[in-house]
Amino acid sequence: MKYTNLGRSGLMVSRLGLGTMNFAVHTSETEAHAILDRAVDKGINLVDTANTYGSRLGEGETEQIIGNWLALDPARRDRIVLATKMYGLMSHRPNAGRLSAFHIRKACEDSLRRLRTDHIDVLQLHHIDRTTPWEETWQALELLVAQGKVTYIGTSNFAGWHLARAQEYARHRDATAPVSEQSVYNLLERTVELEVLPACRAYGIGLLPYSPLHGGLLGGALRRAAAGGRTASTKSGRQLERHHEAITAYEKWCDGLGVPPARVALAWLLHQPGVTAPVLGPRTAEQLDDGLAALRISLDGDRLKELDALFPGPGGPAPEAYAW
Repeated sequence: MKYTNLGRSGLMVSRLGLGTMNFAVHTSETEAHAILDRAVDKGINLVDTANTYGSRLGEGETEQIIGNWLALDPARRDRIVLATKMYGLMSHRPNAGRLSAFHIRKACEDSLRRLRTDHIDVLQLHHIDRTTPWEETWQALELLVAQGKVTYIGTSNFAGWHLARAQEYARHRDATAPVSEQSVYNLLERTVELEVLPACRAYGIGLLPYSPLHGGLLGGALRRAAAGGRTASTKSGRQLERHHEAITAYEKWCDGLGVPPARVALAWLLHQPGVTAPVLGPRTAEQLDDGLAALRISLDGDRLKELDALFPGPGGPAPEAYAW
C-alpha cells in the first residue's frame, strides 16, 4: 500500500479509502467485518462512513457496525484514520440535521457513541448549509477540536467557492480549516475539474473522490448485463442507456489493455493531480480485492489521452474551459 498526506496536513492516509455506505444495506455485519479486516490487512487505513448510512432513519447502523468491529479488538482503533460525516436528517424533529451548533454537538456525541470511540479523526460536513451562519458552524467545530473529540475537519459536496469561503473564514478566525473534500469524481462525472479540484489544489485540500465507478457503470456494466448479472437501478439504467456508446468503447478498450474496467477507472483517478484517495464502496471482500489491484496499474500519457477521448472532461479548469 502507498500512503500520502491528507491535503496539507501531516496526516498520512492510504491511496485508497474504504467507504462503508453498503454496510447494513447490501452488506451484513459479518461480511462488513470481514471487509474491514481485509482492508486493514492490505494496508488501507482510511475508513469513511456517515451518520446517515444504513437502512433505517436515525439509527446510524453503519457507524454501529464499525463500532462493534472496533470493540472486538481495541488495538484496531490506532490502525485506522476514522472519518465520518454529519449534516443529513437523523429524525423528523426540528434541529435533527444541517450544521447548526445544536446539531453539530449532538451529531458528534451520537457518532462517538455508535463508533465506540472517544475521538473522530476527520469530521466531515456532508453538505453545505445555506441556512446557518459560518460563524455558528465554525464555533461549534472549534469547540469539538478543542475538546479533543475531533482532530481534523473535512467537507463533502462543497462547490469551489464554498471551499474558498470556508478556508478564508477559518483563516480569519485563526481556526482549523478543512483539509479534505469528498466529491463525486470519475471518468463519467468530471465537473469537479472546473472549480472544485483547482480550489483543492490551491488551498492544499485533499480530494477524496466518491462513486469512482459511477454506480457500477464503469465496472463492466455492459458485460455484467450480458451475462445476466446484477441489474442496475432505474437511475443507473437510464445513465447506461445515455452513455451506452462510450461505455461500449470503454469496455472494448479495457479488453485491449487486458485489465478489468473497474480497475482502469480507479487507476485513472489515482493518476489525477490533486486526488488523495478514491473511496471504494465494496459490497464484498472480493470487490475490495479487485479495487486494490488498481494500485498496480500504470497508465502512460498516451493511454490517459485515449481515456480523455472516450470520456471528455469539461476542458480543464474554469474559466478557460468555457470562456476565452
